[in-house]
Amino acid sequence: MKIETQLAHAGLCTDRNTGAISTPIHQTATFRHPAVDVSTGYDYSRTINPTRQVLEKVMAELEKGERGFAFASGMAAITAVLMLFASGDHIMVSNDLYGGTYRVLEKSFKQWGLSTTYVNTSRLAEVQEKIIPGKTKAILIESPTNPLMNITDLRKIVSLATENGILTIVDNTFMTPYLQQPLELGVDIVLHSGTKYLGGHNDVLSGIVVTRSSEFSDKIGFIQNSTGAILGPQDSWLMLRGIKTLALRMEKQQQNAGKIVAWLSQNPKVKNVYYPGLPEHPGFEIQSRQSRGFGAMLSFRVQNANLVTKIINRVKIITYAESLGGVETLITYPVKQTHGDIPPEIRAEIGVTEDLIRLSVGIEDVNDLIEDLDQAIGEGEKDI
Repeated sequence: MKIETQLAHAGLCTDRNTGAISTPIHQTATFRHPAVDVSTGYDYSRTINPTRQVLEKVMAELEKGERGFAFASGMAAITAVLMLFASGDHIMVSNDLYGGTYRVLEKSFKQWGLSTTYVNTSRLAEVQEKIIPGKTKAILIESPTNPLMNITDLRKIVSLATENGILTIVDNTFMTPYLQQPLELGVDIVLHSGTKYLGGHNDVLSGIVVTRSSEFSDKIGFIQNSTGAILGPQDSWLMLRGIKTLALRMEKQQQNAGKIVAWLSQNPKVKNVYYPGLPEHPGFEIQSRQSRGFGAMLSFRVQNANLVTKIINRVKIITYAESLGGVETLITYPVKQTHGDIPPEIRAEIGVTEDLIRLSVGIEDVNDLIEDLDQAIGEGEKDI
């Protein structure tokens, strides 16, 4: 079955008793037992809820994994995965990454003895150099990275990790399983902020973990149940509804992104454009091999950092907001928003500077979006 059909059929007719086309919302905390030592398979919704169970099964199938887990947010999902490790363990993490991931590592897990090295995972030799024998337990990768769109060769990272007995974890939020399936490339665990493309409408918070083997399924399952940061049934239903249109949204969004990238690349006030679909992008060939597309996230630098605030204040159709992946195009200022918790010296080192803007491209008419950017960027020569 093609993935487009899988997506459209997400949660279809899962209630055999009624034949309901849409998965019912089982808004209950607990379940009645028919008798002592007799269970329907459902006891308490923190452990398992029928609506969440359908979503988790859908995500496991889409990512071609062994089991899926739905959490209350993307950060809850990342936290659950980080709880696989113990004090004294060491992990390597993509150095150009979401600021919230940096924050939870540095402010929460560091105090419990989990050490972290930030590395450009697109450079295999650099990754190999940073491995600490006996201590390095995992590599956590964003590909493409947020916000500079660096691409990691997942097959090569998996090979290196396997040789050294290291776990590989990929945040697949930007690509979604529609465009990229890291578990098929040998990755052990996949993460998503389901809030983004999977939900697709900026109306639900969620996080997803999918595991490749029962070994990690059992561990994540225990963590999910014991810590309790689960996704509720109403939000699980919203996620299922969003997933049904993922293929259509992603196709339109990345089509729009490609046209906006071409326009930005010709604008004299734009210094650099970061998008893996550009043939000159250093990760273009790798991304072409390991994914079905290039996604709808892009970043660009303007010639003068003073222009950034003016652009953001001038846009009319595009919305200034954090987050990404919804049907609406959002403009974000990483240095003040998504990466505000990262120290200035580290931001400067990885290139998250005051002249950088990030766009999450939506499904609007692309000419409207380009006209909006044109009037926002181009108004007044005094800006440059």
